[in-house]
Amino acid sequence: MKIKRLTSLTLALAAGASSLLATKAPALVNSIEPPYWWVGMACDTLQLMVQGPDVADADVTASYPGVKLVEQVKLDSPNYKLLYLTIDPSAKPGNVKLDFSRGKQRQQVDYQLLQRDRKPEEYTGFDASDVLYLIMPDRFARSEAFGKNARKAEALEYAGLEYPVKPDRTDNNGRHGGNIRGIIDHLDYIDSLGVTAIWVCPVLENDMPGGSYHGYATTDYYRIDPRFGTNAEWQELIEKAHAKGIKVVMDMIFNHSGSNHPWMKDKPSADWFNHPEGDEMTNYRLTTVHDPYVSDYDLDHTVNAWFVPAMPDLNQRNPHLLKYLTQNSIWWIESSKINGIRMDTYPYADAPAMAKWAEDVLKAYPNFNIVGECWYANEAGSAFWQSGSKNNPLDTHLPTVMDFFLTINGRKAFNDQTNPWTGLNAVYDHLAQDFLYADPQKVLTFLDNHDTDRFLLEAPADTAALGPWKQAIAFLLTSRGIPQLYYGTELLMSGSKEGSDGYVRRDFPGGFPGDTTDAFTPGGRTPLQNNAWDYLSRLLKWRRGEANEVIAKGSLKHFMPQNGIYAFRRKLGDKEVTVLLNGNDTPQTVTMERTLEVLPYGTKRHDIVSGEDVVIEETMTFAPRQVMILQNF
Repeated sequence: MKIKRLTSLTLALAAGASSLLATKAPALVNSIEPPYWWVGMACDTLQLMVQGPDVADADVTASYPGVKLVEQVKLDSPNYKLLYLTIDPSAKPGNVKLDFSRGKQRQQVDYQLLQRDRKPEEYTGFDASDVLYLIMPDRFARSEAFGKNARKAEALEYAGLEYPVKPDRTDNNGRHGGNIRGIIDHLDYIDSLGVTAIWVCPVLENDMPGGSYHGYATTDYYRIDPRFGTNAEWQELIEKAHAKGIKVVMDMIFNHSGSNHPWMKDKPSADWFNHPEGDEMTNYRLTTVHDPYVSDYDLDHTVNAWFVPAMPDLNQRNPHLLKYLTQNSIWWIESSKINGIRMDTYPYADAPAMAKWAEDVLKAYPNFNIVGECWYANEAGSAFWQSGSKNNPLDTHLPTVMDFFLTINGRKAFNDQTNPWTGLNAVYDHLAQDFLYADPQKVLTFLDNHDTDRFLLEAPADTAALGPWKQAIAFLLTSRGIPQLYYGTELLMSGSKEGSDGYVRRDFPGGFPGDTTDAFTPGGRTPLQNNAWDYLSRLLKWRRGEANEVIAKGSLKHFMPQNGIYAFRRKLGDKEVTVLLNGNDTPQTVTMERTLEVLPYGTKRHDIVSGEDVVIEETMTFAPRQVMILQNF
């Protein structure tokens, strides 16, 4: 590995993790991870992973007031050495002198300790007051302006990559060329929509033969993929998002790495990966992790086998690897000021190790939030993983889990006619299972995402066909939990994964040079798209504004659908929001007797959807697929 010389923090951020101050060749040290650290952290022990030719045999000393080298660990590979340093609370920012020697070889490295720029409790996480907007960077927008790093030629975008796959927008499963600067350029659009947070699919280096446009095969845990941008641009995105009141959630993957990660070419230790032979694929049966009768073989082939052939399974039971991964999370929080982590394939990793990881991260940042991808078609499996579950003997320390039941069943629930057993009754019965969750308000709810079919399998033909979509949006934004929208939902993006994931990860129209349609503007959208955009934006801004507290913190009471009418109320103090949905394609005239406890006859409420006041009468008629969102304030 070629040694790079960095002379300042700015260059360190720009170049990524594999670089450090170094002396003349021949080098003992090629890289140190993390690339820098801070004084005054919650944990006083810092692990440094040192990589270099036969560096394991080098003698190391550390010289700096308040810093003590307490352990040197040789791994199975001679090209790695782990240094464990303790940092006293009295230690000041500065450069720790690390002296490496082996025979006649000498090398001194200045390892930088920085001053923290805010208190741990000031790192604010996302919660039910937010609505997340999920972006796949490769497919959202591309900017040709590369910012202050002034990369002059496209070739530099791929500097240092073994597989410099260039964009090909005709390939659904290839890179399309979206980048971080493209997201920065459209922050005003995201803000105008009314969301309060963005969840960005993985942006770390994926230097894989196939391009790995989706980002889920990491090859460098400290470097933004140069095809997306730089570490500095990632930091800039977060800073500019925060200036608009928008939080940022970073997608991470600790269950597996990419098969082209340097660890696969030179394994630090024999047990760094599970099933290192690479011929054992997971069975994808997450029930095994809580099955009281599970066989060792089945459990092993869930949590230890590889997710796919290109994604080798990391062994979080190795304490050195777990320390590495934990520090990596903390480094990205501290260096870029993210507001949350979405942890991919959460139950596929080692459960006790991931519980320790979450505990340590939240100890360092008590107001932070983490959501784990727990993909279950039932409520019990998802609830099992939430911190505080009465059914899990292990405290996972995981605050938020994902409500996959809603996305798996939501399309049918909101499109079918509602009778005593179908349609909106599925939504009612789903919420009736919330007793399984330790905290239902910390469940991430969504209609679709980058891994599922779009909620709309086909584009609606007309305004009338928007009825089920509008009801689903209204429910998502007013029920319990933390809502997440998938980019393009506001444009009625449709599609099925049948054939490939690329069909549900299409480019945002207008996000790329040469696009003939610019859907970031009203003029670039069809009348039907503007109808949907305006409806969604109106509800988002209302939720972000006057209704924020009652929706984020209010109690929930709902009424079993009758005659196709589903009603539920959110209440906080004297503020109330009551939602009424007609789950039928035909008008329904019903008596309002059963909702008297929340809507007495003669009650006057303002309907957010129509903009008109509504008086509750003994008998009321609801239009086909009508949505009412009634508030008393």
